[in-house]
Amino acid sequence: MKKIQTNLAPQAIGPYSQGMVVNNLFFSSGQIPLKPNGELIQGNVDEQTHQVFANLKAVLKEAGASFDTVIKTTVFIKNMDDFAEINEVYSEYFPNHQPARSCVEVARLPKDVLVEIEVIALIK
Repeated sequence: MKKIQTNLAPQAIGPYSQGMVVNNLFFSSGQIPLKPNGELIQGNVDEQTHQVFANLKAVLKEAGASFDTVIKTTVFIKNMDDFAEINEVYSEYFPNHQPARSCVEVARLPKDVLVEIEVIALIK
């Protein structure tokens, strides 16, 4: 196992890592809309989702993976009414390659954000 850590994504806010590589698979921790410096994006769900994807891009790159090698995503959202807006942003990052996905509405997310996403990806 190899712990993934990059300064281009926010540091873990608890006793966990940004992600782990096991054999040829990368497992990310859930990413929320924090900038790498730890500042929370207070914007709408579109802005928050773009920041989540910026964080995912950074940890994927550090692991030797990319959006093209993602095989599964899990999307946690605060309000299912935001599903269409999140989908619109999501499709910008997965325009052709469409990994398996789960999407779950949850009662609350860390720091009361609107969206959190985690991925599993193959290492190139």
